Amino acid sequence: MMAKIKKSDATIKLALRLQVGALPYRIAVSGAVEILVITSCDTGRFIIPKGRPKKSYKKQEAAAIEAYEEAGVAGKVSKKPVGTYTYWKRGVGEFERLRVVVYPLQITKQRADWPEKGQRKKAWLSVEDAALLVDEPELASLIYGFSGVPH
Repeated sequence: MMAKIKKSDATIKLALRLQVGALPYRIAVSGAVEILVITSCDTGRFIIPKGRPKKSYKKQEAAAIEAYEEAGVAGKVSKKPVGTYTYWKRGVGEFERLRVVVYPLQITKQRADWPEKGQRKKAWLSVEDAALLVDEPELASLIYGFSGVPH
């Protein structure tokens, strides 16, 4: 489904389909924040776990589920989002602009097996390196500004 145009108060706004994302992080022994990034299935670019909201779950819970399914991690998810970003989802012969609400997820467990194991690569990186590796500028800014302090 492509983004739809809504007319509101004499202005035209683009209504973007919503996704929820997890910003998986951990605090290293040194005290530095590390971010978990994964590769997308289609292009192999670095991203964070994300997907559609799930009807019977709160947005932050759905984000945590995506982190488990895509990266095999679990932990304490924040009730408050750390921010949002938009990106172009690449499909076969089409593109769709989506908005992602991102919830910090402090990782406490890494599973040996998970639904998308083998479909993606994952890497724990410094905040700076994670911000440099993702393609979406808004996501890079969000990561770069993340301190790891729960909200």
